[in-house]
Amino acid sequence: MQIVLADDGLPFDGLTPTERPLGGAESAFVALAEALAAGGDEVTAYAKEARTLEHAGVRWRPHGATLPERADLYIANRSPRLVAARIRTRRRVFWLHNPAQFLSKPRYLWPILRHRPTLVMAGPTHASSAPGWIPAKRAIIPLGIESAFLTTPRNGEIPPPRAVFTSNPMRGLAALLILWREAIRPRVPNAELHIFSGPQVYGATGRNAAAMRAALADAEANAAHGVVIRTPLPKSELARELAAARTLLYLGDPGETFCLAVAEAQAMGVPAVVRPVGSVGERVRHGETGFVEQEPGDFADRAAHLLTDDALWGRFSAQALDRRDALSWPKSAALFRALAR
Repeated sequence: MQIVLADDGLPFDGLTPTERPLGGAESAFVALAEALAAGGDEVTAYAKEARTLEHAGVRWRPHGATLPERADLYIANRSPRLVAARIRTRRRVFWLHNPAQFLSKPRYLWPILRHRPTLVMAGPTHASSAPGWIPAKRAIIPLGIESAFLTTPRNGEIPPPRAVFTSNPMRGLAALLILWREAIRPRVPNAELHIFSGPQVYGATGRNAAAMRAALADAEANAAHGVVIRTPLPKSELARELAAARTLLYLGDPGETFCLAVAEAQAMGVPAVVRPVGSVGERVRHGETGFVEQEPGDFADRAAHLLTDDALWGRFSAQALDRRDALSWPKSAALFRALAR
């Protein structure tokens, strides 16, 4: 099958994940392209400022290069503009990563009405954000988990009381720091909260980058409370750090449509404490692989228990590891492939 994927957002290509951290949508694009190629498909991927190269079976070309005349499957990633690309294809797909309410605006709706792509969303919460009256086919295809999080082993030892935060610093970090400082750390005085985050992951510039740096500066000011700022890491290195983590803490964000940060931690056997905001609650099995709690007091109680109760941590970690292969990119690629049949 001939498959073309296109993105016009941040600069990246197939080598980028080995060179620097990538955001979720970019990581997913690379991983899907490689999973499709590994399944025997002829895959060409176009992205902003991509180098002209072939990697992991995928031909990479810069956005703006001439598309092939035809393909069996064309996947436009994130941008409604890309839906209207001039290419003859058996199936045209619009792969969404953000909440889909924006599709009701005329400038975004027009390419959907004209080309009638299949709208691909990551889960039930994400799918519910798309206006129901839009005349387009829909499909739910969960994001896969990169192989590093499915294969990196834990050492079998109970980790120290080290919590981690691996999401965008603008997504609830300020509130989490207050909860950590006032309600969690006082109950676990030797606990640490390691923050793997930074504007470079998200290609933030201008005010967005300044806001992220300010959020991290606020976090750094809590060093006396066990808060440790870490450099954002490529996926393989992050997996090794998660192997030494005790729990992931995340208050959630309405903009989450899948939440790879929680999914990656769960795949590494890291129990999570989250709030049911956006799609975040879909990533954790409450009372089995972590806790989904709405109230701040309950959130803090659960976090403290996971940081101190070895038996509870061991049970939740084992149950998370038992499910680590439930979401893989080969499985997601097969669902994309089936759209063209």
